[in-house]
Amino acid sequence: MSETGSSFSGAEPFTLAVDGMGGDGGPEVVVAGLAIAADRHPGTRVLLIGDEHRLTETLARHPKAAAICTVRPAGSAIPMDMKPTAALRVRDSSMRLAMDAVAQGEALGVVSAGNSGAMLALAKIVIKTLPGVSRPAMAAISPTLKGDVVMLDLGANVACDARNLVEFAVMGEAFAKAVLGLPAPTIGLLNVGSEEVKGDEKLRQAAEILRNSPLAAQFHGFVEGHDITAGTTDVVVTDGFTGNVALKTGEGALKMAFVLLRQVFRSGLLAKLGYLLVRPGLERMREWLDPRRYNGAVFVGLNGVVVKSHGGTDAEGFASAVDVAMDMVSHRFNESIRDQISRLETLSVMRPGVEKEQPAVAAVS
Repeated sequence: MSETGSSFSGAEPFTLAVDGMGGDGGPEVVVAGLAIAADRHPGTRVLLIGDEHRLTETLARHPKAAAICTVRPAGSAIPMDMKPTAALRVRDSSMRLAMDAVAQGEALGVVSAGNSGAMLALAKIVIKTLPGVSRPAMAAISPTLKGDVVMLDLGANVACDARNLVEFAVMGEAFAKAVLGLPAPTIGLLNVGSEEVKGDEKLRQAAEILRNSPLAAQFHGFVEGHDITAGTTDVVVTDGFTGNVALKTGEGALKMAFVLLRQVFRSGLLAKLGYLLVRPGLERMREWLDPRRYNGAVFVGLNGVVVKSHGGTDAEGFASAVDVAMDMVSHRFNESIRDQISRLETLSVMRPGVEKEQPAVAAVS
């Protein structure tokens, strides 16, 4: 469906703007993912932005996606290796036009599998941050032994102060409520030890603020690296440098474990027979740890829902990113953040001594 003559309206509930050109798979993966999402979210409307010819051609092969999409032409696409500063100057890109749609009230959220750094830069400039939020953060869900955990920041801010960490805690708590459906998520600050005296000054200041905030009952205290996968808390808060390293280390460890298992089960006849016995359990574990289930990192703290899909995902993974966006919109995620930040400010929890900004350097990839 082309935009000309369409009945698309910004007043329509649950309308998402989707960058149709982002990611390694381009329109084929995006549109196939939207076809899956159409079954999961009846009534969803999508403003699909990109190369009109390619998108229309792809939609013709996916009637379920075509039924929910309105195509808006874009003059270009942001390459995966383009620097954020350069991306800001490309005003007719599919990613930029998707951001514009949210900023102008045509859509309630944006989903893209494109360049992460460009996406963050555009979101900050076009959509802007929520009142009271000094910096947006990148949040995502990871599996644990007890369920799922929300982690942030995962790379949007390399350097953070205590106020930033407190804001991340507020946003992470709202994220866990919206996406995990938890009524009172517990929060932990990632540190080098669980004792109150451990860590640097900003961590101790952030902990003190949280202990005296409306989130005090949910604040667990400091957590260590092993607590992430143990599921000690529902939300783990850290700076973007540490969070990104923890995320990539976890992904690498998981890949190594599967490679080692493969090598072991191929090492001989008895090993192959053993594999046949444990295969059902291994298949369940693979499904549980499937990265497509957890696809969809969110830039939280913005005046709109902004979801980043992994660039190398498939249709099922992209549909998961759409699921996250829909959960955020339907649970009024940003309103929750506004209310909580406002309460902190009103109660003077954010003390002047911890409000000083440090330079932000994005590490998202």
